[in-house]
Amino acid sequence: MRIFKGAVLSSLTAAVLTLPLLGGPAWGAEDGKAIYERANCVGCHKWHGGGGGGYGGAALSLRDTHMDRDQLIEVVRCGRPGTRMPFHDKNAWSTVQCYGVDAKAGSAEAAPQAAEFLTASEIATVADYVMGNLKGKGKPDRADCVAFWGEGAKQCLTYK
Repeated sequence: MRIFKGAVLSSLTAAVLTLPLLGGPAWGAEDGKAIYERANCVGCHKWHGGGGGGYGGAALSLRDTHMDRDQLIEVVRCGRPGTRMPFHDKNAWSTVQCYGVDAKAGSAEAAPQAAEFLTASEIATVADYVMGNLKGKGKPDRADCVAFWGEGAKQCLTYK
């Protein structure tokens, strides 16, 4: 019994110590949605990811994007130079390479800085949220609205 407890404790310790190497905890769709809101993606891309006019100009549609997961991660990490899309990785353009440009050659002025930085796990989670819940979904409908805002939300009254 003592050997069994020791083996279990060793396994748990190894799992906890390995967690940061694996990118942190597993995140779900609700986590991705929460990060999407907290990072103010909704400010430009809207709740439905369709983009359009916003404070930062006309944001691209995440529903129509052709980017894959890795490209989305890089855009969230590094922002989009020449646009209002901010970088969310505190090390982007300083110690982290962006778009194949050596970090030392890059500039923080290449893209605006986000109001709040995200961890690598959070960036991956929001990219997973976009890939699983927005990309390729067509026009938003009532079901999409309810999934985002909840049943009975006033934002969903325009959808029949």
